[in-house]
Amino acid sequence: MPTYAYACTACDHRFDAVQSFTEESLTLCPECGGALRKQYGSVGVTFNGSGFYRTDSRGNTGISDAPSASSKAEPSTGTNPAPAKAPAST
Repeated sequence: MPTYAYACTACDHRFDAVQSFTEESLTLCPECGGALRKQYGSVGVTFNGSGFYRTDSRGNTGISDAPSASSKAEPSTGTNPAPAKAPAST
């Protein structure tokens, strides 16, 4: 369940409350009975582990550094495109 931070608008009392997503927001300060305001701040994200490397996803997807047979150039059919015209000289 998420933890929400609240601050009282009257006495500036600050506290955290663990609530489910479906619960209503708190409205009364437990210290003075004043109006509460939900505090929004940056979300702390932590990536635990040894790290992420270039090769992490390659083992599972079959991607390799070598080009596959389907990505190689197709053999020539023996027909050459028409040569480009030279610019007309004046």
